[in-house]
Amino acid sequence: MTPRFETLAVHAGAESDPLTGAVAPPIHLSTTFRHGPAAERIAGYEYQREGNPTQDRLETALAALEGGEAALAYASGMAAAAGLLETLPAGARVLLPDDCYSGVRYLADEFLPQRGVAAEYVDMSDAAAVEAACAAPVALVWAETPSNPLLKVADLAALARIAHARGALLACDNTFATPVLQRPIGLGADVVMHSATKYFGGHSDVLGGALVFARRDAWFEAARHRRHVTGAVLAPFSAWLLLRGCRSLAARMAMHCANARVLATFLAAHPAVARVHWPGLPSHPGHAVAARQMKDFGAMLSVQLRGGREAALAAAGRLRLFTNATSLGGCESLVEHRASVEGPRPVSPQDLLRISVGLEHPDDLVADWAQALDGLA
Repeated sequence: MTPRFETLAVHAGAESDPLTGAVAPPIHLSTTFRHGPAAERIAGYEYQREGNPTQDRLETALAALEGGEAALAYASGMAAAAGLLETLPAGARVLLPDDCYSGVRYLADEFLPQRGVAAEYVDMSDAAAVEAACAAPVALVWAETPSNPLLKVADLAALARIAHARGALLACDNTFATPVLQRPIGLGADVVMHSATKYFGGHSDVLGGALVFARRDAWFEAARHRRHVTGAVLAPFSAWLLLRGCRSLAARMAMHCANARVLATFLAAHPAVARVHWPGLPSHPGHAVAARQMKDFGAMLSVQLRGGREAALAAAGRLRLFTNATSLGGCESLVEHRASVEGPRPVSPQDLLRISVGLEHPDDLVADWAQALDGLA
């Protein structure tokens, strides 16, 4: 019997401890492991930076949930993104989304050129634009769908066909969707990136990142070797927390998505709101693609207010249940004026607020936004 996703999430990497029979996976905190006088590995491990049993359990679970052959855990989502992009050789060209996470933008603008790697931005929701950009040699197409913070939707199957036809690889940041809602490898992606801090952690208390590879191939080995040498590994306790988060991921995502639907519907009808970016709305430009490649539409949305930056900041300041804070995917609902936190070169619209919808009662979330927007219409 092939287990369904919810069953897989509970059991992948969570086998009972063979030494004690403990149902909860153990945490192995040791930084070093006993070996023979000629460095013979007695139990398969040598040093925590190279690998440890708790991290191995997490990577087994992540690969299973994304439908890949192998996974690598990292100290953060940005460490994972850098670990992948830095495997590209000098002279390589990578296509990035025009609406991508600001950390990836800074990495591409400041650090990749130092390695001789050229980054070009393209609207990944426009397959024709991506195909045109692939007319010149390209090594990697990096998709982010839904995107951050405009929630653009990229057709992953189409991007995979375009990239592979040009001999390029396709990577996808699946942080917003999680494998509960979207499995890029099944749509043709070669690798999936996660800021595991977000929905895998689920409680705003653990930092981590991950890469899941469709194949245990030379690209995987290059990324694994780079992680070993550079040391961007995940601490065992963090790996244990993320593994625990996998078990409840499907249940939490169902409630996150249901709450987001209620809030997005309310905001879309409010006179103070100029635009709601959430792919679950039929008015969203990527709704049809999202409905085809996603199980549900996620719990991330953003709104643009008619009163501009001043109205956005005023609404954010009036919210009581929504905490003004960076990050997403936790139990608590968060709001963030993205342009204010993107550093010296913000690209997000000044009238935009990004919203991470949590697990509170949806009526309370709507009431909070109703009072925050009162008088701003």
